[in-house]
Parts: sequence; C-alpha cells; structure tokens
Amino acid sequence: MSTIRRILVAVKDPWARSLPAVEKAAQLARSLGARVQLFHALSEPLYIDASEASGVALPALEHTAHERAASRLEVLAQRLQKSGIRTESAAQWDYPPHEAVVRAARRFRADLIVAARHPGAHHLTWLLRFTDFELLRLAPVPVLLVKTRGKYDRPAVLAAVDPSRAYSKPLRLDREILRSATEITAALKGSLHALYAFNPMPVAVMDGGLPLSGTAEVIAADAQARAKKALTGALNGTSIPASRRHLIPRHPIDAIEGAAERIGCGIVVMGAISRSGLKRLALGNTAERVFDSLPCDLLVVKPRSFTSRVPRARRGPQLFTLPIIQPGM
Repeated sequence: MSTIRRILVAVKDPWARSLPAVEKAAQLARSLGARVQLFHALSEPLYIDASEASGVALPALEHTAHERAASRLEVLAQRLQKSGIRTESAAQWDYPPHEAVVRAARRFRADLIVAARHPGAHHLTWLLRFTDFELLRLAPVPVLLVKTRGKYDRPAVLAAVDPSRAYSKPLRLDREILRSATEITAALKGSLHALYAFNPMPVAVMDGGLPLSGTAEVIAADAQARAKKALTGALNGTSIPASRRHLIPRHPIDAIEGAAERIGCGIVVMGAISRSGLKRLALGNTAERVFDSLPCDLLVVKPRSFTSRVPRARRGPQLFTLPIIQPGM
C-alpha cells in the first residue's frame, strides 16, 4: 500500500504557461491513487500608501488578489479532476513562501510536497533563503524539486545512500531514502539504482600521515571491500540488481552528478538534515550543493524523527509603508 496518499503542489505562478511541477505531481497522484492540493502563497507585500492613494481599502485589495489567485487555481484543479485525480486548491495570504508551503502541507496532512526549483544558480543559499532550498531544510515531509519539463517516462531513479554515516546522516535515513525511491520507482514504472560514494583512502594516508610505499594499494583495496560490504548490507531486502548498484570512490557531489548523467537519471533521491548557523555555513548540505549541476529532478527525504521549526500560525499579508523622503535628502 502506498504511503503517499496526499500530495501538496506549491504553485509559484498560477498563470505560468508551463507548470511542470503540477504535471509531474498529477502523474504521481494518478499512479498512486493520491489526493492533490494545488497551493499558492500570496506573499507579495501590500503598501498602505498605495491603498490610500487609490482610495481602495486594504481589505478590498486583499480580497481581490485572493479571489483572482483562487479562481486560477480552481481552473487548474478542474483540469486534473477531469482526468480522475481528486484535486482541491487553496490560495492564502502568508509569508515567507517556504513557511507558507510548510504550513499548508501540515493543514492538508501532505505526505509529499512537489515544487519547482528556483531559476538560476543558488549562490549563498544559507543567506538568501531561496524558497526551494528552504523547503529542503524545513519541510517535515519529502520534497520533490522539479527541475526538468515533460512527464516522466519510465525514469531511472537513483537512491544515494551513505551506510558508513560518513556525512553525519542518521542511521535510519538510508531506509527512508530506499523506501521513498522504491515507491516512486514503482509508481512511475521506472528502474531503481543505488549509489554509495566512499572515500578510497583514509585521511591520514592522503595527508601524508602514513607511509605510502607498498601500502596504498592494500589500503585502497580494503576500503573498496568495506564499502561493498556496507552497501550490500544497506540494500538487503531490496531487489536492486548488481548492475544497478554503483560503488564510486569519490566525493558524493561528484559521484552523484556523474552517475545521474551516465544512467540518464530522471530523479535522484537523497537524504538531508536541517543545519543552521555556523555549522550549516561550514559544512553545507550535499543536496543543496549538488542540485544546480544535476541533470534531473531531486527528491529529498528526512528522518522520521525530524521536527520542523516553522511556526504553525499564518502571518497573513505583509503590510508596508513607503518611506518618507524629506526635501534636500
């Protein structure tokens, strides 16, 4: 039985000519028998001065914008309903957008969030708070970030695991990654691959802390054997054949990017944990750092013990007053 019963789609621009996140969410919902909610956060600021100058009260401006967005979402929802997908829609004044999406997902009791990626490169993600990456950090349920257009066509799905715990992932996270990857692969009638990127040499060897003559090959072979054993253990209970098990002696970022391109991947499935402050700044997040270079979509899952820090109360509209510029300034 599917664990994905409710899918929330974050619709950034309901009037966009192309909505690949909606299309792909609909494809998943149809295969999984899941219910869909199309959600749009009205997060743009309202200016009190403009309201007063136009003679239109703020509540009227709020209502007009809300009704316009809600009507457009309902049109999109009806299209999905005609194809047999149970679909509803919601537009709400709330900000920032990533928090609004998380709150909407809670209310809808979503098992999956689908959202389009932010256009362009993600520089200084820890500072600029891009909506898509903030969802990766803060959403309590898996997030599918859609990067490519067009529907899935029996895609290759790559589950990136870390049985060594070398990158500080919780012990049970690999199980969640594999469970989600297996479910998505089955729904899309794709092929499931697994990848484990490992360090072929201990740090002490690479830093010159141990003599290399006559030992480097032995150490590398031992690392390879240990990694293979760890991957085999992590994949116990799965039906992933040997030809789809990728053991790569490289850093995860390079390994995932290369493997995804080589096998023509449609979705990469990774795990992530929330980091903040200096720790997040120093260590970064593999899912964030690899996404710009990925040639495909990204599904990020969290440990079941993860608790989102997003406040539950909606903020409503943002109200601003234009600054008064004194003469001569």
